[in-house]
Amino acid sequence: MAKYDDGFKRKVVEAYQNGEGGYRTLAQRFGISHFSLVRKWVKIVEARGFEALQRRRTKQHYTSQFKQNVLHYYLNSGDSYLDVALQYGLPSGDLLQSWHQKFLREGIEGLSPKQKGRPSMSKKKKQIQPKKPMTREQALEQENELLRAELAFIKKAPRFRNGCPRTTQERDARIIYELRSEFRLTILLQATKFPKATYMYWQKRLEQKNPNASLEKKIQKIFDEHHGNYGYRRIQLALKAQGINVNQKKVRRIMGKLGLKGTKFIRKSRRYNSYKGTIGRVAKNLIHRRFYTSIPHQKVTTDTSEFKYYEHDKNKKLVIKKLYLDPFLDMFNGEILSYRISERPNAKAIMDAQKEAMDRTDDCPYRRTFHSDQGWAYQMKAYKKQLTKQNIFQSMSRKGNCFDNSPMENFFGLLKQEMYYGVIYASFKQLKQAIEDWIHYYNHHRIKTKLGCSPIQYREQMTA
Repeated sequence: MAKYDDGFKRKVVEAYQNGEGGYRTLAQRFGISHFSLVRKWVKIVEARGFEALQRRRTKQHYTSQFKQNVLHYYLNSGDSYLDVALQYGLPSGDLLQSWHQKFLREGIEGLSPKQKGRPSMSKKKKQIQPKKPMTREQALEQENELLRAELAFIKKAPRFRNGCPRTTQERDARIIYELRSEFRLTILLQATKFPKATYMYWQKRLEQKNPNASLEKKIQKIFDEHHGNYGYRRIQLALKAQGINVNQKKVRRIMGKLGLKGTKFIRKSRRYNSYKGTIGRVAKNLIHRRFYTSIPHQKVTTDTSEFKYYEHDKNKKLVIKKLYLDPFLDMFNGEILSYRISERPNAKAIMDAQKEAMDRTDDCPYRRTFHSDQGWAYQMKAYKKQLTKQNIFQSMSRKGNCFDNSPMENFFGLLKQEMYYGVIYASFKQLKQAIEDWIHYYNHHRIKTKLGCSPIQYREQMTA
């Protein structure tokens, strides 16, 4: 006997349609084991009416070809079991799920109807004509062809490990499909012990037009344009900016199919420490990790970071040299307002970047705050005097506490992860140009997931 009768299901769906509650509320009210059942009943009624909730007294039979067509649509559409079931008139998504699991376990043969009961004994066995034995030369030739086919299959396999196939069965079918021009199908199937019926199913799928071909090209283009820095979240946002609305899961699945993975990595290295003790007056921490602001140019933060590059000296020995970056960042949108690059830590570079940042933020209607760590340059009288002159608050992190300036630390982490780690720079000029190019890319083009666009695009939208 069914746990929930037709009348009970109708009552629950009518309660939902009358606005008496959501899925979870109605599940609790009617004592239903899980709210997903309520959602399932509502979807069935919306698609096919209340009659579809009635239990079928006769079992429906489906052909193997019909099951293949439904599975093919499910695997390519990205829709749920229930949505596909409703589209093809199946009583539930559970039935489609069972077909999918059988297909994964047994291949195409798992979709064929199984004969029940004992096999009939009345039919006479067909007389099989014995095959003509092969000559020794033919046997050796076939064995040689089998070995060559097996070797070709093994060579192709690594290329498909990190790519489109989602199952081992699909991977094997794709490799066999590619090798058809070199070997006979019977030899390939024999060498790989792959069922012929399963291969014929996959061959039909591989020869059909790819419904996501256009989307795959766009995803590949975005990934290449951003040098492998974008994951599926930012690619989804980039597609949305182009007017293409697609689910994140679908983007992730297509990226897996195309073998698109981020090549950048994080490597721990010694941080540059500008702290030289108390050489001037240390300002109070006015930010207190309240980094968010809805006003452009109100809160600005800065820090210094160290980079290494390699040059040959007079004796042609490789020497490690250093470069220093001093940026000023707007906490409103993460935009880099100004920066200077120098070969050694010096006050002039920091003061020049500070002056440019103050000039750019002069349009702020409120009193500004410039935040930093307790580095020697930010304790200088000249640095503090510039801020006081323009009535700007000075704020400093607590000693040895990098979390008090996390927006700046986060920026340095992204910068080094995407253009510095894993790359060897052979001159100051080369490294300087790479940093300048990346900062321009970061400000104008690189999507910040939190903002949904680049920092400058966000500022222009909010101030328009």
